[in-house]
Amino acid sequence: GIINNERVTMADIVVEARELTKRYDELVAVDRVSFEIYQGEILGLLGPNGAGKTTMIQMLLGLLIPTSGEIKILGMDLSKHREAILNQVNFSSAYVAMPYSLTVIENLMVFARLYGIKNRGAKINTLLKTFEMETMRTKVTGTLSSGQITRLCLAKALLNDPKILFLDEPTSNLDPNGRTEVLELIRDISTNKSIQVLLSSHILADIELICGSVVILNKGRLAAEGRMSDLR
Repeated sequence: GIINNERVTMADIVVEARELTKRYDELVAVDRVSFEIYQGEILGLLGPNGAGKTTMIQMLLGLLIPTSGEIKILGMDLSKHREAILNQVNFSSAYVAMPYSLTVIENLMVFARLYGIKNRGAKINTLLKTFEMETMRTKVTGTLSSGQITRLCLAKALLNDPKILFLDEPTSNLDPNGRTEVLELIRDISTNKSIQVLLSSHILADIELICGSVVILNKGRLAAEGRMSDLR
């Protein structure tokens, strides 16, 4: 393949999904879907609600076991090396809330402890600065705006310096201006920190803004995939 006008090889593949399928009795949530995420790219996972995007991400995180198919992340088989892989990835979603009764700093400190982060205070201070939330340290999470909560969830997802970031509909609760701000922030993070990103969304404009390649799902099946410029 070619990414950013440079030819890429198998060594550049950081996530590889092969014939992934997830069945629930008669329902096939994901049906034989294959794709790759290459080094240095943001891949969009596009499809309407119910297309199988969240199921796909849950399989990539090892939260759901595929009915069939294979997942390799950073060259390792997820079914055999889940713990080693999960130490190098992270996740954020508009549908997973942090405890609303804790302050911003308390929430980040809880996750930093769970992740076993050293120099937690310094790491959190850096992330608060990155996300322009330094003045919100002691604010109760439940009082934050949707945009601020999205930024907090992204800060949480960067605590362990992940190599890969899975983002499930991160902008779904935001107005158009807020969506653009968060998407540009994700693009900057991906570039500056060399993090590969999988961004799921049902909004084509979100995918077009920051993704180089896209996988389009419909009713659990792969409808199309490729470079944004080609699919247009």
